[in-house]
Amino acid sequence: MSRIGKIPVKVPAGVKVNFANQMMTVEGPKGKLTQGYRDAVTFDNKGSEIIVSRINDEKQSKAYHGLYRNLLNNMVIGVSTGWSRLLEVNGVGYRAEVKDKLLVMNLGFSNELYIGIPEGLSVTVEQNVKITVSGRDKQQVGEFASQVRGLRAPEPYKGKGIKYAEEHIRRKVGKSGVK
Repeated sequence: MSRIGKIPVKVPAGVKVNFANQMMTVEGPKGKLTQGYRDAVTFDNKGSEIIVSRINDEKQSKAYHGLYRNLLNNMVIGVSTGWSRLLEVNGVGYRAEVKDKLLVMNLGFSNELYIGIPEGLSVTVEQNVKITVSGRDKQQVGEFASQVRGLRAPEPYKGKGIKYAEEHIRRKVGKSGVK
């Protein structure tokens, strides 16, 4: 049995889960999410928790077992509490701000960078250097945070760039310059 797949998904009050026509639909206070699934797994709704099981022991069915359990769990958490990712901007003159539906960033280039904020996400900036990306879809939050980080990835010599708040940048020693 899959270690991840056998863990039941806890459904908090106020969240409705529906399985119909090979689609999982989770609806809660933060909105509605849908996800298609293969017929290699079945879902048993027991009120406050959902148990995911597979129909056979083929290798592909075992892989889908853990996958769909985690996707369902991420959807339940997303519509009840939401997901967020914190980014930090490090560097002299580097800053960020939100204008309408655009994230405006100064990252040492000759021009400012304008990044459109996707529908369903909210971006806030604190002290011009702390960017918080939040939304109900974990994949969309992570993808947008990764795109923002990719604009100026942190470099190992001075640590300048955009990094995740929990990320540790391994620093390198530069040239000594002694002859």
